[in-house]
Amino acid sequence: MNDWPDDSGYGRGGADSQPEGARRMRHVQRPQVPQQPQYDPRYDQGQGQGQGQGQGQGYNPNFTQQQATGYDSGYNTGQVYGGGRQGGGQGTVPPQHDPRYAPQPAGRPAPDWRRRIKIGSIVLVVALLGWSVGTYAWASSRMRNEVDLSKVIERPAEGDCTTYLIVGSDSREGMSAEEKKKLHTGSAEGKRTDSMMILAACSSGNTMVSLPRDSWVTIPSFVGSESGKKFGARGGSKLNAAYAMDGPELLVRTVEFNTGLRIDHYAEIGFAGFANIVDALGGVEMNIEKGFKDKKSGADFQAGEQTLNGEQALAFVRTRYAFAESDLARTKNQQKFLSALANQAATPGTILNPFALYPTLGAGLDTLIVDKDMSLYDLAKMFFAMKGISGGDGKSMNIPISGTAPQGSLKWDMPKVKQLVSQIQNDEKVTVTSDR
Repeated sequence: MNDWPDDSGYGRGGADSQPEGARRMRHVQRPQVPQQPQYDPRYDQGQGQGQGQGQGQGYNPNFTQQQATGYDSGYNTGQVYGGGRQGGGQGTVPPQHDPRYAPQPAGRPAPDWRRRIKIGSIVLVVALLGWSVGTYAWASSRMRNEVDLSKVIERPAEGDCTTYLIVGSDSREGMSAEEKKKLHTGSAEGKRTDSMMILAACSSGNTMVSLPRDSWVTIPSFVGSESGKKFGARGGSKLNAAYAMDGPELLVRTVEFNTGLRIDHYAEIGFAGFANIVDALGGVEMNIEKGFKDKKSGADFQAGEQTLNGEQALAFVRTRYAFAESDLARTKNQQKFLSALANQAATPGTILNPFALYPTLGAGLDTLIVDKDMSLYDLAKMFFAMKGISGGDGKSMNIPISGTAPQGSLKWDMPKVKQLVSQIQNDEKVTVTSDR
């Protein structure tokens, strides 16, 4: 088929020796291909909508450089290039985006630490408050408020200080035969006073005054704690006889009558309770200045710093026959040990540690006998007052002694005793001293 036009005016050729003139061909125009964005199609991310290439995202081996530049060779590979928003229309390639500049999802807001700390603090305070109230209620329910000081007659006027009569009895209540043997307590029936001391908690300073059980005093008239009957004065006798006659109420009456000092609270603990408290604390640290032994109490101590367990502590405070001063030396050891005990018990390490607090309270409250008006708060004040003495905030002493009396007893120095009582009643710094 000849594509040359017939009406072009040019010849078709001939035998003429001269060549024919130039002839023009019909112009064939190819369809225009839309310009495509410049990108590397080998790394097509497949982000265009309506893709029809049949390839997933990533490198596309069917693309050629000519296709990328818009050149159409006319060769149909059978691929369909979708275009448009829904995959129809002319073939176009969606624009590629740099993922580094893609919009990022909104992040989580920064935590409000101030608010969190505030909420945490409130929860902690509430928990501590609940624990404290629960512990206080539990301990209060176990207190043995058995001594009725309202039965004590003819009492002195109240002073400015809070006074406690602290008594250590030789009660074996609740002890097995094995425990009595281990603690060297013997098996005597009933109970007697083994130690007595007055603790005055004053703003001017705390004072602990030991009352030797062999003190010669007057046992005044009294009303029986159980019978309610009034009994006449018994005259001169050793102080511990008052307790043996009618228990704590008569002992308080006798101390008040002979000193003129009103006793606000009474606290008594037996052998077993004393030893159990020490063991619950894990022992009490003591500095024994001079070693001593005593078969009757079971004491066997070397000089120096050491930790006493319950058995050793009981032997330490009961020993009297190993000393030349006998009962007077023993009362000094009792004061020293009780101050150390209170100093260790009334610490954050014990109070804030349930594993130390509950065993200690349980051991003490089981055998501790107090007056009917004494609360757990009053008991805590007593321990902190004892602790203050060991820390130098106050003094400890024996009641002033002037000599001996009948039955090998000790006679009080009454002028000094009256001065001492006056200073305590008026919350004055105690300046009175004892020579023994």
